Amino acid sequence: MTGKSQGERRVGLLNGFAAYGMWGLVPLFWPLLKPAGAIEILAHRMAWSLVFVAAALVFVRRWAWAGELIRQPRRLALIALAAAVITVNWGLYIWSVNTGHVVEASLGYFINPLVTIAMGVLLLKERLRPVQWAAVGVGFAAVIVLTIGYGRPPWISLVLAFSFATYGLVKKKVNLGGVESLAAETAIQFLPAVAYLAWLTAQGESTFASEGAGHVALLAATGVVTALPLVCFGAAAIRVPLSTLGLLQYLAPVFQFLLGVLYFHEAMPAERWAGFALVWLALTLLTADAWRSARRSRVAELSVPRVDQPKSAAVDA
Repeated sequence: MTGKSQGERRVGLLNGFAAYGMWGLVPLFWPLLKPAGAIEILAHRMAWSLVFVAAALVFVRRWAWAGELIRQPRRLALIALAAAVITVNWGLYIWSVNTGHVVEASLGYFINPLVTIAMGVLLLKERLRPVQWAAVGVGFAAVIVLTIGYGRPPWISLVLAFSFATYGLVKKKVNLGGVESLAAETAIQFLPAVAYLAWLTAQGESTFASEGAGHVALLAATGVVTALPLVCFGAAAIRVPLSTLGLLQYLAPVFQFLLGVLYFHEAMPAERWAGFALVWLALTLLTADAWRSARRSRVAELSVPRVDQPKSAAVDA
């Protein structure tokens, strides 16, 4: 590996740690926005995200994709679907953090890979390897154990996992860069968000102008909190292998889980530990299987005989 490629990989890893680290620590941010409610915070997040991303795109002069997208109704419809699904995901996550359900929210992102695999089987008719089937089965058992532990299905986790898995599936079909996709999605979200904020202000229930300059700055910062990790993720995705990103993705729910238990002091009775242990077992199976599959692919590539390049003709003096 050349010095340049090593440097690129190092930059990619740093960006990956930054992206998933910020996503993992974001539960510390949402409580700072109180007394704003979850829906008001969500509306500000949608509006300010567009402002931030649009400014970034103006700075890098990357707008050609927008004209092409407008002329493609099917992709626009998919973008609208992605915007709707991520709105549900963002709103529920903010609500869950600010109402003391950080651990259950973290579970949603732990089981997200399992839900993604299940959706691949059900919707895309993908075939699973035996270890993947075992992981899905263990994950299903975890949900049953957690349902018993909570006295109800872990609906916050399930909605977060299914909404984010659906979002990923739609974005794969749209095939648009991360920053560009966020710009398109927040452009769709912008008018409803601003309309809701205007209505809230008219009702005298908005906190934007009533809690001081610091509160205004924090609400505006929701755009940075949303877009900056995505920018870092984009920088990582083009520099490190997919298998490495697959491991880094677990940083976010690990941080969220630790914050829920150690910082927010949420209860973790034995049955919840048992449910989480089953989820972690399922993820271990998935990760081990993915690494084994990636290594076999590399070995197969190396075993393919390379065709020697023809040597240039030389003339003896």
